[in-house]
Amino acid sequence: MARQLDEQIAGRFAVGRRLRVLDVGMGRGAQALRLARAGHQVTGVERDTTMIAAAREALAGQPEGIRERMRIVEGDGRDTGVHFLPGSFDVVLCHGVLMYVEEPDPLLAGLARMLAPGGLLSLVVRNGDALALRPGLHGDWAGALASFDTVTYRNRLGLDVRADRLATLTAKLAGIGAPLHTWYGVRVFTDTAPDTAAPPDDLEALLAAEERAGRTDPYRSVAALLHLCGVRG
Repeated sequence: MARQLDEQIAGRFAVGRRLRVLDVGMGRGAQALRLARAGHQVTGVERDTTMIAAAREALAGQPEGIRERMRIVEGDGRDTGVHFLPGSFDVVLCHGVLMYVEEPDPLLAGLARMLAPGGLLSLVVRNGDALALRPGLHGDWAGALASFDTVTYRNRLGLDVRADRLATLTAKLAGIGAPLHTWYGVRVFTDTAPDTAAPPDDLEALLAAEERAGRTDPYRSVAALLHLCGVRG
């Protein structure tokens, strides 16, 4: 996903330009820190205090220049209008958040308002068109059959959450003024790998295969996650 995001940033903004980035639901801050290391000014929004503590700890170990480029705000992604002015950011990330939001429309509209004209909106969501694959690959046939006609599922944390369908999100992005520019699949081949699995010896080959599949039909359409990139008109 990071490679996909870098591709979109490189294709949309001048080389060397320091971008204003908003990461909503930043978690432990992996993407926010990565972009701050690349020279961008990054603001991370997170409401989970455990995640905030982990992000602050990771940030504290960075050189001063990187620490100065990253700001952490404790808050809910649905309240971006409280913290920031419209059009304040060139890039807005919302990765792995929508599945926890029962009604995503207000959140999406708020994210779009944060974008400057020509700005990039990056969403990572659970693929509602491929929910039967994980239980099916695990031999859970009852679970696979039950997944065809729903957009709800139980995630690895044991929480009942929701997925999004590509066609539905495409329409929503058009409606909020940040129409879909391109999309990718994420975790095409690796969704059944345990979270605790050690990186394989051939990690680079694995990443290359995932990256190729994530941009190639029909593989990307059955990925566990979708990475959608919209552009503010």
